[in-house]
Amino acid sequence: MLSPATFKNANAENLVIKRYFMMTTNFRAIATCLLAYFCFDLMSVHVRVLSSNYSPQELSVYRNVIGVLPAIFYLWYSKELSSKFSDYKIERWKLGILRGLIIAIAQLCFYTALSKLELATVAALGQVSALFIVLIAIFIYKEKVGFWRWTAVVVGFLGAIIIIRPGSDIFSWHSLLPICAAFCYASSIVTLRSFKSSVSSAILFLYSATSAALGAMVLAFGSIDFTPIKSLVDGLLITSMAVCGGFGVVFLMYAFRNAPAALLAPFSYFGILTSFLIGWIVFDEFPIDTLFPGVILILISGFVIIWRENRASKF
Repeated sequence: MLSPATFKNANAENLVIKRYFMMTTNFRAIATCLLAYFCFDLMSVHVRVLSSNYSPQELSVYRNVIGVLPAIFYLWYSKELSSKFSDYKIERWKLGILRGLIIAIAQLCFYTALSKLELATVAALGQVSALFIVLIAIFIYKEKVGFWRWTAVVVGFLGAIIIIRPGSDIFSWHSLLPICAAFCYASSIVTLRSFKSSVSSAILFLYSATSAALGAMVLAFGSIDFTPIKSLVDGLLITSMAVCGGFGVVFLMYAFRNAPAALLAPFSYFGILTSFLIGWIVFDEFPIDTLFPGVILILISGFVIIWRENRASKF
């Protein structure tokens, strides 16, 4: 006959096993999240290298058109790939398309900034997306924001102003492009709340990828003449750029589906460090004087927002 102690030991073992698998899942999610940001850094390096021969509009088109392939791969991986058009219908399909168009604008701003500014500067200013997420959520969803998050928003934007230094001799209008991109990316993230939880990430990614490709083509064909791809090396670099960007999104979606957002959010700030190191090593950029102390204020504001979001989720 089994004693109560036996059941107690069995429950304890099950709890240990459950915690082990949870830790393993979280570790995989963190590793995948970091891999996603590394892919985005690689994409940025590709854009910087290619921008000497191709316009940001051209690179955006190549990125988005080829970037549809990772979206199809994600559908296959999640076992949602279908030959029936009806299987891809969602209730708010217009919003799904609008998100893609917004992403196309964000990428054009981002790519233009990469061709004009240091990698670390673009990465640092791009982090104000967390501040825009708070502001957009207030206006669209009437979300209540307390003292700490309002303070974080003000401090974060103060940090961005210190970096771009309007009115000074070093100010460039190009420094506003990462902020514009951050606003567009934040809009695409916040509007995800408008979709039902039953709508899969793979389907939403397909909508945003295809409409971003169409949007990028409209923005390009109306403003530039396309340059023929000059060499096999350039063709491989363009393909690699698009694959890095597309699979970066896939990896990020996988990570956030398998671990709490509060656990993964702080790792987005590693992008500033990696961009700084890559810019220093690959392009001999060392924008310490430009970034500090503004980047510190942006980091502090981001972590305050994460801290308050974590507290709010517990109540």
